[in-house]
Amino acid sequence: MKRIIYNLVATAIVVFVLMMGPKIQPNVTATPKTALQLYSRYCVSCHGQNGRSQTSKGKFNHARDLTDAKWQDDVTDERIFNSIMNGRNVRGNMPGFKNKLNEKDAEALVGMVRGFRK
Repeated sequence: MKRIIYNLVATAIVVFVLMMGPKIQPNVTATPKTALQLYSRYCVSCHGQNGRSQTSKGKFNHARDLTDAKWQDDVTDERIFNSIMNGRNVRGNMPGFKNKLNEKDAEALVGMVRGFRK
């Protein structure tokens, strides 16, 4: 039940992000409080606002397409969390954010990532 609610909230946030389009700007002056703010600040430059990783930086770094249904089915929340905190250099070059995010922030981003599923 908790996971269903978590996924519903994440989906609502993603819908909001997609509706806002390119008008959303990272909040670099304040401490991030929401998954949307966190995503905008740390993830959007590579993964893009729609999660498809079609930004120039995302293409260069071979960033994961977060909307890929097969990947979403195969990956665990734990692996997404670990990739956010520790980075990943298998398919692409993703930096770790353990020095910038706490566990609660990373968990919020896991929910945001889950909301990108096609």
